[in-house]
Amino acid sequence: MQDWIGKLFEDPDLTRMGHGQSLADLNLGLGWIYYALARSLCPTRAVVIGSYRGFVPLVLGKAMQDNGNGEVIFLDPSLVDDFWAEPARVQAHFEGYGVRNIRHFRATTQEFVGSSAYHELAGVGILFVDGYHTAEQAQFDHEAFSPKMTESGVALFHDSARERLSRIYGVDRAYTHTVCRYIDRLRSKPGYEVLTLGVADGLAVVRRCSHNGLL
Repeated sequence: MQDWIGKLFEDPDLTRMGHGQSLADLNLGLGWIYYALARSLCPTRAVVIGSYRGFVPLVLGKAMQDNGNGEVIFLDPSLVDDFWAEPARVQAHFEGYGVRNIRHFRATTQEFVGSSAYHELAGVGILFVDGYHTAEQAQFDHEAFSPKMTESGVALFHDSARERLSRIYGVDRAYTHTVCRYIDRLRSKPGYEVLTLGVADGLAVVRRCSHNGLL
């Protein structure tokens, strides 16, 4: 695993974007949680919405390969730049790290839900929400994939600990991350368990529960 992390971190972009990674000691940061959840839950499928250079899809894909089963459905419309624009380049990027179980769709969630791939999708054990970081979009992402999730599935929300200004789409398209507002609503909603970790840019772990007969 350390050799794989060393290879991963040869690209400095894969140590960025607020997951608490550290090159000095080959520390995946929050990535250890992503990896551990995939190893322990053994999902058939994980869905990842958004990734700057593929850190989360790669970590989840690696874990599922280590399990011997499972695939990552990765949605990113390539709006930040053209990194995810060319299918051959995307495939080569992931396979360069020995991960071959990631299927990329160049689409927003809104676009993907109208596709045959969405309607055929089932058995999602992990949902990772890391696209456009507003409360409204996080809610849309969550509600779009909740019916596709297994009973034991978990949803992870990155950049969810606090509000902050983002200029990732350019200075003229700056906006405020408000995912934490949606997490607060879920926390007060019956039928959900929510754990927020204030590490790096924050991670919220959400699952449906059966308390008081609720599913």
